[in-house]
Formats: sequence, C-alpha cells, structure tokens
Amino acid sequence: MAHDHPTVLVVEDEPAQREVLSYNLQSEGFEVVSAADGDEALLLVQEVMPDIIVLDWMLPGISGIEICRRLKTKPQTSGIPVIMLSARSEEVDRVRGLETGADDYVVKPYSVLELMARVRNQLRRVRPASVGQRLTYEDIVLDAETHRVTRSDSALKLGPTEFRLLSTFMEKPGRVWSREQLLDRVWGRDIYVDSRTVDVHIGRLRKALCLHGGDDPLRTVRGAGYALG
Repeated sequence: MAHDHPTVLVVEDEPAQREVLSYNLQSEGFEVVSAADGDEALLLVQEVMPDIIVLDWMLPGISGIEICRRLKTKPQTSGIPVIMLSARSEEVDRVRGLETGADDYVVKPYSVLELMARVRNQLRRVRPASVGQRLTYEDIVLDAETHRVTRSDSALKLGPTEFRLLSTFMEKPGRVWSREQLLDRVWGRDIYVDSRTVDVHIGRLRKALCLHGGDDPLRTVRGAGYALG
C-alpha cells in the first residue's frame, strides 16, 4: 500500500469512539491504524511511522500525555503531529497537553468535522502534497490535485512512480531519503521491490526534470540515499 494516502494513528480506548473516528477518517481518504492503549500505540508508531496521531488523553496504562512526551523527545518521531483528545476542558490541562509537545488539542465532546479540519490542517504542515497542495521548489511546480508538474513553465511528463518520488522530495527539500524510506513511502511496505528499482526511477525522474534543460536538482548522497537540492 503506497503512502499516497496519509496514515493516521488513532489511539483511543473506547471501542465506540475508536470506530467512529476510524470510519470518518477512512471516508475522508486516510489510511487508519488504531490502538487501544499506550503500549500498542508506541509499537505501532515504530512499525507504521504514521503521518499524524490522534491521541486520547485518558488511556489505561501509559497516559496520552506520557506517550506524547516520549514521541516528541525522540528525533525520529518528534516531527509527527499529535492531536490530543480530552474530556477535560480546564485551561490548566490544555496548557499541560501543549507543553508536552502536542500540536493541537480537541476537547470532548468534539465535532467530527472540526477534528477532520484539524487533522488536515496539521497534515498541510508536514505533508502538503497529500492534501492537494501545490508545491514549488526553485523553478519546479508540482500540483498534487491535477497531477501536473512544470519546470520553468514547461510541462514535464512523469509516470505515477516518478510523480510520487518527486512529491516526496518536494515536501522536504534538503532531506536525505534512504532507498528504504523511499521504497516505503513511494511503493509501500507490502510490495516487494528491489532497492535498485529506486535507482532506476530516480534516473527516470532526473531525465524528466532535465528534459528542457536546467541543472539536475537531485543529489546522490553516497552511502545514504537521495535528496532534492
């Protein structure tokens, strides 16, 4: 399953709430994984590396706040947006929630529509292409909704895989992606693809980007992977 659709991890111990959230997120086009407690949640974060986490404050075992604190202190998970759900509306708690690094805070009972809007809002920050944004990098413009790419106003022809590769690079210019990370994000973890396949598609992407001239914006980082710029 390629990560065209952003993955949301829902951590909620009440089955009914978990169902409602999962159902609504799926109908909005998100991939959803869910956990009923903190231990399961922490395992899933490592396994799935979700794009965003909706996290209930009150959980059996490890509290939502503690999970949030742990995720935000680890470099590999600190960038994942966390939206805390809480039945307590006192300001003190809200401040505590945000102090542990939560990116947003929704008080129960919440409207599902409001929560969806907040999820999209956080994703726009971390994965703009997944919510149909236009991305630009120097003279390259990628329109996620129409699936069109131009460079210096000339249209480029990209296959679906090259398009996904480019949108991954353009969401985080300068970031070095290993072949494994690219395989995961672009092809999806369930498909067996040789890591040399990544090199082949990078070659095609380079060719397409330089079709009308211009420097090759992709950088090969020896022993590490690839980066844009």
